[in-house]
This record gives sequence, structure tokens and C-alpha cells, in this order.
Amino acid sequence: MDRVKNKVAIITGASSGLGKADALRLSEEGAKLVLTDIKVDEGKLVAQECINQAIFVEQDASKESSWPDLIKTTIDEFGRLDVLVNNAGIAKIGNIETTSTDQWSEILKINLDSVFFGCRSAIPEMSKSGGGSIINMSSTTALIGLSPYLAYSAAKGGIRSMTKSIATHCHEQKNNIRCNSIHPGSILTPMVHKALETLAGIKLEEQEDPKATQKMMGIGEPLDVANMVLFLASDESKHINGAELVIDNGATIGDISR
Repeated sequence: MDRVKNKVAIITGASSGLGKADALRLSEEGAKLVLTDIKVDEGKLVAQECINQAIFVEQDASKESSWPDLIKTTIDEFGRLDVLVNNAGIAKIGNIETTSTDQWSEILKINLDSVFFGCRSAIPEMSKSGGGSIINMSSTTALIGLSPYLAYSAAKGGIRSMTKSIATHCHEQKNNIRCNSIHPGSILTPMVHKALETLAGIKLEEQEDPKATQKMMGIGEPLDVANMVLFLASDESKHINGAELVIDNGATIGDISR
């Protein structure tokens, strides 16, 4: 129960889905948490569910101006910063012909700008603490692209490349900061629930055996991702930097059942 004991972690987009799972898992293993989201009531409830020290800070991670105050609050409360999980994001359906300029800008701002602002803000404080781990939530769409999610795929691809650039920079600076990206496939979150209903007309909760349908469709659990976040946040991954870690049970490499 102490794989990240006393490490201080910021998790953006922590009110539900992967962010919530990450928060609960890191808390179980001893981390002190600063959770952020625009959904205040839900975010406060997640902080209350954590079994270790956790506070909630209202934040729109896509706004540059929100980051100095967040970092200051983290240092004032816990004295250091060891882990940053850039998880905030949205997905909206739109292909190359239907995506509007406003939709493109909104999705890149929330998914990609927030990661840039977070990494840039965290690195100086992590350096003061002797190093740390930055974990950027990307997606398998960064590896294969999805026709109905043009802007989302582009943003997640940007996170993949930016992560490698940051990892290289930190290695050159010898500041003991690692930066890695996680690439989940379909994971059972509110975002995936909505996509299944919109694109395939499937409501898992209405299936005769929802778990069997989920397994048949290759949909994972938030805990599958949270366990990877825990590993990257811990010292167990001290020699992993600039990696792209895929969590999709082989979906991106084709039909592995043959």
C-alpha cells in the first residue's frame, strides 16, 4: 500500500472516468493528491473518496492562467510536486468534412494545450523536488487515427509527439524528470458509453449480459489504465522515459485471435 507513499500528484480531469480511477488508485498506494476539473461537485466527491490526503481545485486546464495558482496551491498544501497526470480532455464526433473550425479549436485547446501548459508549469517545481514523473493521457487514436474523431485524433497525436520532445529535453537537462504517454483503446468511461450509443446504437446497460458484450467488444476497465498510471508514477518505472504505453489488449496490432 505504499508504492507512491508521500508522493504529491496533480491529476487534471479527475471528476470521472480515467481521472477518477487514477485518483483512487494512487490514493490507495499512499499518494497525496491535488485533483482538478471544471465539474466542481463531482470533483469534490472524488477527493472525499480518496483514502489518503486529497484536495480538489476548480480548474480549466486549457487556460494558461489557471496553472500558476494551481502549482502554488500544490506547493503551499504539500510542499512539493512529484507527479503530474495530464488527463483532462473531451471527444466530439466530426470527420474531416464535418468538423467545424470552432470544434477543431475547442478540442485541441482542451486536449492538447492543457498538456503543454501542465508540463511547462510542472517541470520547474519537479526539478526543485529532485525529479518526478509526467504522465500524459493520449489514446490509440494517436497511433491509428479514427475517421469520426478527426480533431481528437490530431490532439492525441500531438500529445504523443510532445511527450517525446519533453522526455528528450528532461534527459538533456539531467533533471530526473520522466515524461511518458499512455494510449488507452476503448475503456468503459462515460466518453466511451456516449460513443457506443451515438456511433453504434449500443447501450451496454440494456444488453442481456453487459459484461459479456463489453468483453466481446474489447472494452477495458478504467482500473486497467489506473494501474499503468500507478506504475509510471512510482519509482518502479525509473528507467522508462519517452515511452508510449498502449492499453488496448492488442487492438491496434490487428486480429490477434488467429
